[in-house]
Amino acid sequence: MQNQPVTIRPFDAATDVQPLSALWLEASLAAHGFLGAGLLHAQQRLIEETYLPMAETWVAEAGGVPVGFVSLLDSFIGGIFVAPDQKGRGIGRRLIAHALDLRGALSLEVYTRNTQAMRFYAGLGFREVSRRAVDDNGLPFENALLELKR
Repeated sequence: MQNQPVTIRPFDAATDVQPLSALWLEASLAAHGFLGAGLLHAQQRLIEETYLPMAETWVAEAGGVPVGFVSLLDSFIGGIFVAPDQKGRGIGRRLIAHALDLRGALSLEVYTRNTQAMRFYAGLGFREVSRRAVDDNGLPFENALLELKR
């Protein structure tokens, strides 16, 4: 799968929920380990039952297997995740470029402790608009609001 071309396609609720949920968990454990595995496992059901169905999701696929996805709530990126073993292939960049083509401007929130993501977004031209000291769960994990415009 490493050398296979990556395509981007719309989310299919009939076949994508479980593979994307598993991808989300694997990527979240790698990038957001500071939240703790217990919290991430508890959030996985929300991903499956609420977040994926309510968002406009685009799936990056290689060899018929999902390797990443981006979920949009209008021009807000609710989540972007790439399988840890697929990082460095430009998948995240392609997903952002696809979302930007669709919307013309994007915003997202990112944990500031996720320094790899902070560097990734800065490299794409996102600029920081604001920060807040707690996350959506009220936990003391700082989030930065970032924006990208054409």
